Amino acid sequence: LGSSNFDGSIQSTVKVNASAGFSIVTYTGNGTGGATLGHGLSVTPQVTIIKDRTTDSRDFIVNHPNLTSGKVLFLNSTSAELTNGGGTPTTFTSTTIRLDSGSGGLLGINHSSDNYVMYCLSEVSSYSKFGSYVGNGSSDGVFVFTGFKPAWVLVKNVSSSYSWDLNDNKRDPDNVCEKVLSPNLSDAEATATSMDFLSNGFKLRVNNNSQNRNGDTFIYLAFAESPFKNARAR
Repeated sequence: LGSSNFDGSIQSTVKVNASAGFSIVTYTGNGTGGATLGHGLSVTPQVTIIKDRTTDSRDFIVNHPNLTSGKVLFLNSTSAELTNGGGTPTTFTSTTIRLDSGSGGLLGINHSSDNYVMYCLSEVSSYSKFGSYVGNGSSDGVFVFTGFKPAWVLVKNVSSSYSWDLNDNKRDPDNVCEKVLSPNLSDAEATATSMDFLSNGFKLRVNNNSQNRNGDTFIYLAFAESPFKNARAR
């Protein structure tokens, strides 16, 4: 369930956890380019994921602050960042998100009468961090500062077409993290050297295309093991 939200031109239903910087939004598309949608967070979201619930073949559309302006990613795809023909969420504010048409209309985000779900995330100090880094192509890889010890890190190469990679401390309680899931695949987890979780960030320990390809740009979403400013490295 959730609460009705009338902040945008489309009425939405929102369920919000403000302390975690997270809201779940459901809505019915009206087919209008430039329509706005209330998200309920009361702060500007940095990341959104939108999925058409009526048409199974539609992509999971990901917006992230470190993508090129106007570009998105597909959570169900290996594609690098791209311009989505089915529409793009733009103009993020503390109350609404604008839904703009693409070259093919609004199929992905606001097709008339289709039902959608949108996940909205905003950074919370010492709990979540959404950023980017450039790979160095070395097993002595990039260190990424988050300000906390991560429990969960999702990475995507936005320069080239490779899978999303997910590491967490439940499947990998000790460094080096070696158990990797790919949200865009139905495969079982892979076993491969990946990264260390440190007290203030994570460090890549692999030279591969999906996490540390030399010169490519990667975006990440990271969540803390404990939502405090100080955590001990393992």
